[in-house]
Amino acid sequence: MLLAGRWATRQSLLQSAARGNVQLGLYAGAMQAFIDRHRMLPILLSLDPELGAALAGPIDDRSRAQLNARLETVNSAARTATLTLLDRDGIGVAANNWREPGSNVGVDYRFRPYFRQAMQEGSGRFYGIGITTGQPGYYMAEAVRDARGQYIGAVTVKVDLGVLERDWARSDDVVLVSDAHGIVFLGNRPDWRYRLLRPLQPADLDELAQSQQYGHQPLLPVALQRRPFSADGEQLTVGSAGLQGDYLAQTLALPAEGWTLHLLHPRRGSVVAGRVAALAAGGALLSLLFLGLLLQQRLRLSRLRQRSRSELEQLVRQHAEALHSARDGVVLAAERARIGERQSLEHLPQGVSVIDAELRLTAWNRRYVEIFGYPPELIRVGRPIEDLLRYNARRGLLGNHDVDDAVQRRLEHLRAGRPHMFEREWADGTVLEIRGNPLPGGGFVTSYADITAYRNTARELRTLAVSLERRVDERTRDLDGARREAERANRSKTSFVSAAVHDLLQPLNAARMYTSALRERLGEHPATALADHIEEALVAEDSILSSLLDISRLESGALQTQVQDLALQDLFDTLRREFEPSAAARGLGLRVVATRAVVRSDAALLRRILQNFLSNALRYTARGNVLMGLRRAGDGHLRIEVWDTGCGIAEAQHEAIFEEFRRLDGGADPQDRGAGLGLAIVERIARRLNHRIGLRSWPGQGSVFSVELPRGDRQALAVPRALASEPATALQDRHIWCIDDDPRVREAARALLEAWGCEVTLLGSAEAALASTTGTPDLVLLDHRLGSVTGAELMPSLFARWGREPPVIVISAEREAASEVAATAGWAFLPKPVRPPALRALMRQLLLRSAGDDPP
Repeated sequence: MLLAGRWATRQSLLQSAARGNVQLGLYAGAMQAFIDRHRMLPILLSLDPELGAALAGPIDDRSRAQLNARLETVNSAARTATLTLLDRDGIGVAANNWREPGSNVGVDYRFRPYFRQAMQEGSGRFYGIGITTGQPGYYMAEAVRDARGQYIGAVTVKVDLGVLERDWARSDDVVLVSDAHGIVFLGNRPDWRYRLLRPLQPADLDELAQSQQYGHQPLLPVALQRRPFSADGEQLTVGSAGLQGDYLAQTLALPAEGWTLHLLHPRRGSVVAGRVAALAAGGALLSLLFLGLLLQQRLRLSRLRQRSRSELEQLVRQHAEALHSARDGVVLAAERARIGERQSLEHLPQGVSVIDAELRLTAWNRRYVEIFGYPPELIRVGRPIEDLLRYNARRGLLGNHDVDDAVQRRLEHLRAGRPHMFEREWADGTVLEIRGNPLPGGGFVTSYADITAYRNTARELRTLAVSLERRVDERTRDLDGARREAERANRSKTSFVSAAVHDLLQPLNAARMYTSALRERLGEHPATALADHIEEALVAEDSILSSLLDISRLESGALQTQVQDLALQDLFDTLRREFEPSAAARGLGLRVVATRAVVRSDAALLRRILQNFLSNALRYTARGNVLMGLRRAGDGHLRIEVWDTGCGIAEAQHEAIFEEFRRLDGGADPQDRGAGLGLAIVERIARRLNHRIGLRSWPGQGSVFSVELPRGDRQALAVPRALASEPATALQDRHIWCIDDDPRVREAARALLEAWGCEVTLLGSAEAALASTTGTPDLVLLDHRLGSVTGAELMPSLFARWGREPPVIVISAEREAASEVAATAGWAFLPKPVRPPALRALMRQLLLRSAGDDPP
């Protein structure tokens, strides 16, 4: 009997757990729907130009009164608790309760989490007790932006969730909602409110004190004893005064709000069911024992079998009657359990109906009957749902369709067992929200919520939204016009900067060529030092102009990138060879850590970033070392870091050094401080490549600059082609054509090329080149712009006359256009002003290739 009672109790608890899962889903859906109906209100109000104007500038008493009246009207229509406009400092500017003594106007709410979240992320949510009204509620805040998109304040809506508690009050179960700290703040039993389901940690106490979430409300612990039961719940014994009881506890997480929904079902009903089962088992056991005695007597009196048959038959009939009585008791208990299931739905505010796998009605509540007005004789357990659907269709509640078609469509939907949610509006204006979900063991549960009042409010809000959308469209058109005007101005600025830099680079290019030629002729003459100083000044000027041009190209988006998979070691070796002489000259150690890593970036632009990091590290390190290496950054990214032991950078200057013309004091050489444009270009290049720039620094000890970029694919690496070795006399007696419309550039080129042993032909226009009778050159130095034509338009005619295509180097200050033309034609490109070492190396390389490609 004891085992039977325990088994029956457990089965009853399992059935209660299954019903509890359905009820938790209904509770959660009703709560989420209630919150969602108010969520759009702060978003719509945050777009209101009048509210934005009030926050953007000072507000007088008259404007404040108008805002108060407007918020009061909107709050009344939306049926919310409070509606408040906060400025950027969290001070209440206007509120719907401005007439009341506990008005929100003028109160400081900056410490409230919902305001801080809105000003940081754009929106915020928070449940707490009002610091002015003393009433609890759910706060939803939306940030208000100015014309530049900056946050200038927030609109806050407070919603009273007490209506949910009143709906839950009719339930025999305990329904609770707790926050992330385990504090119960909502429930259908007042004694449970503000109880602790778990101890608070010091961090929790600090957070609650700062946000004043529950004001001065005492938070009392609950004495709980938990025992595992099944995957759907646990057994809970509550020992605190006023809350004692044994429950089957089930929970459902509400991740959108960070809350937990609890359902505590009393175990006393299951215990009673177990006792009834135990008594039934006892009766059955006694009957079995009695039958055993009869059988034993029958065996013992086998000789008297015929005479006692009538007596035995009579005893068997009595035993059968006893068994029938026991079975009837079990059936009666099952019917009462079904009634109990129906009663568990009565407290829900929605109408609910439950059908089994054969589409027969098994449970419902009173609200379901009230909504559809069913006659009493129509509602009973086992009634096919088709009868109820047909009854509704005849009254036009399923739409203006054929009755049979409407009924069959809904029956097919129920047989398919697919979840659904839709709204239906009746002819009298009633609007129902209908949600259906399949049950795990077969069947379907459907809820019907009357949302007529909410739909009316939504229509009023929709009218307000249309007005706001019209104003937003007007503002958007104004902003779009301003944006186009700004883009035109930016293009004009970029064109002007490019043209100005081009004109400045032309004479600078000539000056650098003259200087290089002068140094070749001076040899060991004492005036060589003066030529070196001139060259250094020209290099600095070249760097400034090139940097300005780069910034202009980056800002305009004209810079084209070639992102590909790169082997970092090749780039590291190049940079080490480039900067080792400079480090040695300064008495510094330069270490580059070897790596086999492959990254994905633009080779030239990444090299530009690292060049800047290394040059700054050497420039601002008086003694010690400079280190460049690679680290893993996580999420498939790598981080290249450049460490130095220099003067360091104060934290207050970490952002300023990435601005144009910002230079730091404390360099090893006061005369070598740069132009202050390098890091500004680095920041723009990284933004263009979607790389992340990092900086850590310790004043007086050193700094670390880093760039974070994605890993590459080693299989996608290009295989470099080995070049032939370069002879020492690669340029000697080579015939070079220089086609340029600037006479200063031509004369500077002559002086430089003749110093290298070349034979030079100077041509100032396309006409002069076509009329020239000199022989075919070994290499052509070509300007991109030649008056009304371009170099690319001239060269096909010359190639046709020569019968071959010698190497061509396009030299121009118009980097984008000229480099693109050169790449398309397969020519080399150098930007003006030309660095003589770079020009010499490129000419040697091209001439060697040309010699290797010529037929024997």
